[in-house]
Amino acid sequence: MVSFITALLVLILGYWIYGKVVERVFGADANHKTPAYLKEDAVDYVPLNWPRVFLIQLLNIAGLGPIFGAIAGALFGPAAFLWIVLGSIFAGGVHDYLSGMLSVRNGGASISEIVGEYLGEGARKFMRVFSIILLVLVGTVFMTGPAGLLANMTGFHLNFWLAIIIAYYFLATVLPVDKIIAKFYPVLGGSLLIMAVGIGGGLIIGGYNIPEITLSNLHPQGLPFWPLLFVTIACGAISGFHATQSPLMARCLQNEKHGRKTFYGAMIAEGVIALIWAAAAMTLFGGTEGLATAMANNGGAAGIVKLVSDNMLGVFGGILAMLGVIALPVSSGDTAFRSARLILADIFKLEQTNKANRFKLAIPMFIIGIILSQMDFSIIWRYFAWSNQTLAMIALWAGAAYLKLNKRFHWIASIPATFMTAVSISYIIIAPEGLGIQGPISSIIGILAALTALVTFLIKGGEKVQIDNKAA
Repeated sequence: MVSFITALLVLILGYWIYGKVVERVFGADANHKTPAYLKEDAVDYVPLNWPRVFLIQLLNIAGLGPIFGAIAGALFGPAAFLWIVLGSIFAGGVHDYLSGMLSVRNGGASISEIVGEYLGEGARKFMRVFSIILLVLVGTVFMTGPAGLLANMTGFHLNFWLAIIIAYYFLATVLPVDKIIAKFYPVLGGSLLIMAVGIGGGLIIGGYNIPEITLSNLHPQGLPFWPLLFVTIACGAISGFHATQSPLMARCLQNEKHGRKTFYGAMIAEGVIALIWAAAAMTLFGGTEGLATAMANNGGAAGIVKLVSDNMLGVFGGILAMLGVIALPVSSGDTAFRSARLILADIFKLEQTNKANRFKLAIPMFIIGIILSQMDFSIIWRYFAWSNQTLAMIALWAGAAYLKLNKRFHWIASIPATFMTAVSISYIIIAPEGLGIQGPISSIIGILAALTALVTFLIKGGEKVQIDNKAA
């Protein structure tokens, strides 16, 4: 219990203390006019107040990851608490803030254009393809996941729910941001926080014996901490998917000073959600062995969510919690396709106030998404997990390059970028969907690659003159 409460307090303090450090290093300025006003178009550039932008951002980034990922990460034991807390404060929060604020400073640009601006044209071209693939994978994963949950709850066929979700996704992708997203997401975001408070409060008030932090690896199958824990718990600590979502709200931010509340704050809130679900998963099943057995007997993480919710919130509360878990991936899936549309619009220079242009971009994406939705969900998810953390690595290097080019303290980004480089390279070498090479060779190559990237950055970063584009 002490470790859990301490971890919660550290996350909150991290927002107030380190979040302000990051904001100060970046140089947020309330006097800079934001793209929401400079490019206001009543479609994607729409000024919204910060509480609404925060709740939309939270719901955009909080798909299945901070719950399902945290439950899977809980199999490693309470050491998962450390990654959630430290990752959220020093990696994920920095990543989300920089990707959002760099979009603000570059006229609401998408992550591929931001990367190209600070890492070069080759990186831009790579990121355009890579980010679109990732977003379509996310959209597909978040089609099939909630459709499966709804099918299990209602008895209706999977494809019935899949068709409804796809139709909704299409509307949310092409309609102006204030027609669906700005109206419903704040309510759903608030519900997500209420659900987390209910579970977290139940753990504390109910006097449950929450495990204390230990560095021991308690995974029932003996899977290694490195690098699997750092990929398994992604959205609850750091996620490259967030870099694709932050530009959506960068186009709606009214004031640069709202960036810490919106981008860094939403990441910390997601860390809190992940921490609560990891703690609940470890606690209610008598340890990691019991959790593994419960997952095997109840359909994986989704079954754990239902058992925890029913146990701690009652039947009615459990139903509401499950509906919230369904809303989470749906709200991230639709904005994944919306983000992909905006990236494609940047590439092809298609004006998005023209409705026909939005349809031209959206229809081919959804055809691909529908085809992918018929594939094995677990295969798609595994590739998403690696590509997600690889994107986080690239976004952090872009943020570090911006800071170094503008003679600011780049280490707040370059250190986590180096760490995530080691994670991503090590994982793709050891993972079955990658090279599948077991043993220490994966770690050695990953660490060497990370150090090489850091040295290259220190030598070459800042060679070109980069003008700090003040909300251009």
